[in-house]
This record gives sequence, C-alpha cells and structure tokens, in this order.
Amino acid sequence: MAARNGLIAALDVGTTKVCCFIAKIQDDGSPRMVGIGHQVARGMRNGAVVDMEELETSIRAAVESAEEMANDQVRAVAVNISGGHPGSANVKVEVAMNGHAVNEADIRRMLEHGRAHHESPDRELIHAIPVDYTIDGNEGIKDPRGMFGDRLGVAIHVIAAGIGPVRNLCTVVNRCHLDIEARVVSPYASGLACLVEDEKELGVTCIDMGGGTTSIAVFLGGQLVHTDVIAVGGAYVTSDIARGLSTPVIHAERLKTLYGSVIPSANDDREIFKVPLVGEDEDGASNQVQRSMLIQIIQPRLEETFELVRSHLEQGGFDKLAGRRVVLTGGASQMQGARDLAGHVLDKQVRLGKPIGLHGLPEATGGPAFSTCAGLIRYALAHAPAQSRGKRTGKSGEGQGGWGRLGSWLKRNF
Repeated sequence: MAARNGLIAALDVGTTKVCCFIAKIQDDGSPRMVGIGHQVARGMRNGAVVDMEELETSIRAAVESAEEMANDQVRAVAVNISGGHPGSANVKVEVAMNGHAVNEADIRRMLEHGRAHHESPDRELIHAIPVDYTIDGNEGIKDPRGMFGDRLGVAIHVIAAGIGPVRNLCTVVNRCHLDIEARVVSPYASGLACLVEDEKELGVTCIDMGGGTTSIAVFLGGQLVHTDVIAVGGAYVTSDIARGLSTPVIHAERLKTLYGSVIPSANDDREIFKVPLVGEDEDGASNQVQRSMLIQIIQPRLEETFELVRSHLEQGGFDKLAGRRVVLTGGASQMQGARDLAGHVLDKQVRLGKPIGLHGLPEATGGPAFSTCAGLIRYALAHAPAQSRGKRTGKSGEGQGGWGRLGSWLKRNF
C-alpha cells in the first residue's frame, strides 16, 4: 500500500463525514501523519451509498484537502466497509499433508479452501483472517511452516458483505481516480486504532458508534474473531431530537453536541434553552425547553442501541466469550454519560477509545470520531511491505486477489 513516494493513505467514508489521512513511512517503519482532510458526507445513509454524485464530491474534497496539506498526491487508498450488512463466520478447514513438512503452498491451499467454502453469489468476501492452526488435532500453533504431520487445519475468520453496497462504494472511490488497495470493515479498523495488545489477547469488544451505523469487533487471543454491524447510529439521536422538539436537523445536532447527555442530573429542570422551530425564521417563534426533556429523548435511543449490541453478541455466542472489557469509540460515543450507560446495559467494564501510537496526529483529529481512519492507516502500514516490492493489486482489495498477500502477511505476523 506504500506508494513509491513512501506515502500510505486511508479513506474513511462514513454516513456523516468523509475523512482522509495521509501518512509517510519513517525510517523506523512507523507512520507520521502528513495530511488530513475531512468533509461532511453527502450521499450516504446507514453506511451505504444513496447518491453517487454527491458522495464523489465529498470524497474528492476530503482527499484534495489532505493532499494539499501533505503537498503530495496519492494514487491508492485503504477504504472502510460498513454498508452491505458485513457479517462474519469462523470456518475450519483441514488438508492432508501426507507426512511432508508444511510449506507456503499448503497454507495457501487451505486458505483457498476456506474462501471457496464461503463464496456466495450475493456476498463479497472482504477478509479471510487465519486465527488458529492445528496439526493432527493439536491446537494453538501460531506458525505451522516446517512442521510435520498428517493433517493440517486452520480456523479462518471470514467476513463478507452484500455485493451491491460494496461495489457501489468502490465505484465512487474509483471515479475519484483512486485505486483501492485494501478494504477493511469499519469495526476491525477501529479496533486496530484503539486497542492495546493485552486487551486483544485477553478478550475485548470494540464498539464503534458512527453516524449511521454501530459496529462491533470482538478480539480474543490477539485475533479478530467476530464482527457485526447494526444500522443505528448517532444520526438517529439527532433525528429523534429534531422530531421531538420540532426543530431543524442542524439545530438538533447542535443541541445534542452542546447539551446532550444520557445521564439525568438534579439541575436538568432548571437549565432552559431556546429551541428554534422548524419552518420559522431565525428571529421567529421558538420554544423554551428544559434540558431534562432533551435527555428524555436521547437516553432511550442510546439504551436501545446498547441493547441491540448485547443482543447481537448473545446471538453470536460472544457475550461471555469476549470477556468483560469494552472499548467505545466513534463520534457518537463522546456523548456525556454514554460510557456509564454502556457499562450498565452490557454489564461490562467500559473505556472510551481513541487512536493510539500515531505520530503527528493533531488533537483535533485524535479523538474517537477518527478511530476508523487511524485504523486504516495501521492496516495499510502492516500490508505495506508486500506492496512496496512493486506488486500492485489493482482495485480488488482482499476480497479479490488478496490471497497472494496472505502468505506474506503470515510470514510477517507469525
């Protein structure tokens, strides 16, 4: 993913904002942020494209802004996938070894088996991540190369999304004259940005609360083992406020940001503010609204969101398996009291997550709202060595033609 000029680029296309990060790979291999651009997203709803023209304009503006700051141009990006209802499954594959030592070809053959097992006419493969290897039933093998046995097995975490929404997004990005060299599901990227190694090893759930979607990534044993996306986000809270108080959406968003909370306090009835009415001039009629009324609108929606998260974890069998640790991230996670409410509904220990370990990331873009974009940079960096040897993979990402890169990934990570 590293261009010849040593740059890696990430494009986070969300429901409410489009963000582009450009990083330069330093001599020690770490990334330093050199370009940042973000714009209000237009043409997206619930993580899916609804207007190609408007989204193309938003993406171009964000990328050009980042390029101007970096004083350079990028040709390829890592892009996030949150539309198309991304879902995951853990697939086990075994192949006969006939007594010879495990080599790269054996591993590739197994991964191709896993891919074929999960191919579907209406789903696009986004990731196929090796989680655990076995030789003759012995588990916990990190690197099987060079080992002997009769049967080699692997557990693969396979993530796929609806073909239509994925291809619509890729088409818009390509129309901006950008190649897509990796596609990464949003919760995976957010987890890479915000989680520390011990959390990933012991078990943690990363919940990314975006504008149009809330996505879940469960890590265990250092690997991603479960992903899910729920089509509910912070924009729903804004919409609830606009409807409940009969105020324009732009004022509802401002009220949410300035006064929004999910935890009532003793002073809420005494705190009163003016709320412009929809359809009126700025100097026209307005309502006097107590803060307690605003909280009564916000709290049920966020409570419902966390209950949906709990339900999805239970359905996948990961509620207990993932341990008691939760990391909240994404723009909607910054609402006052969201952390406490999540802890109460999920019955887990919750912390607020933001990007860690990225040099040169300004404070203004170093918060939870920019976790996905920061994680895309981390993902791109991990895959950069394979690309910098001059092997461009075109516009396919991991879903198509990514299997050659998996062998290189295994070498670097095991």
